[in-house]
Amino acid sequence: MNSNSNLETRTLLDELSDFNKGGLFDFGHPLVNRIAESFVKAAGIGAVQAVSREAYFTVIEGTGIDNAGGMPPEISGAKKNRFHGLRGETSSKSIEAMVKNTGKESFQWGLAAGLYSGLTYGMKEARGTHDWKNSAVAGAITGAALACTSDNTSHEQIAQCAITGAAISTAANLLTGIF
Repeated sequence: MNSNSNLETRTLLDELSDFNKGGLFDFGHPLVNRIAESFVKAAGIGAVQAVSREAYFTVIEGTGIDNAGGMPPEISGAKKNRFHGLRGETSSKSIEAMVKNTGKESFQWGLAAGLYSGLTYGMKEARGTHDWKNSAVAGAITGAALACTSDNTSHEQIAQCAITGAAISTAANLLTGIF
């Protein structure tokens, strides 16, 4: 028996080398593994992005820089996306709002990645091919699902997000390998 397959004699180096080959999870099915791995990776990125954005705006407010100070309008307009309930102070209410909103944003990022990855993989397995059609359908469903996670979602917003998701994922699929 190979020493790498015997759990009692495996070293940390064996575990780390196998980690890169097998991914983060092994739930016994490649579809479930792909969804879980995509969800966890994207949720972590979403959390880092959300906290970084709030830290940036807290620093900007603390220095007194405003849009007249030369900040580009696309950055100053992003203040609308700040966490609700945060005012830059360090109170338990402010921390609670940051944790709650970071969790929501992490869930949205994870949902998008997990759903898209699972749909494209499942459709590839069902249809036997990976093409722009799989990407378009997966992007549309993912866009619609993301629209449903926002507050006060309308039918128009859901349709717009579905169309946008389909367009972006189709373009990404078609442009793969060109650049």
